[in-house]
Amino acid sequence: MSTEKIKIGISNKEGQLGFMSTRGGLRKGAGRKNIGATKKVSLTLKDEIWAKMDEHCAEHQLSRSEVIRTIIESYYS
Repeated sequence: MSTEKIKIGISNKEGQLGFMSTRGGLRKGAGRKNIGATKKVSLTLKDEIWAKMDEHCAEHQLSRSEVIRTIIESYYS
């Protein structure tokens, strides 16, 4: 069990709380860089397609989001 303490701080983003360890804190520009707007989508596919996609993701160490984003970007470019 970790003995590291957790602090709650106010984020630079309005209405959000940030969790910080005692070794660091919220820093402007820290974290994953934004690649675009995030929108939640529900997608219905046959089980065989999900299985093929999951196999592809595992083989190439990709997330489903990365695979779907690549397919959509390829279609529209």
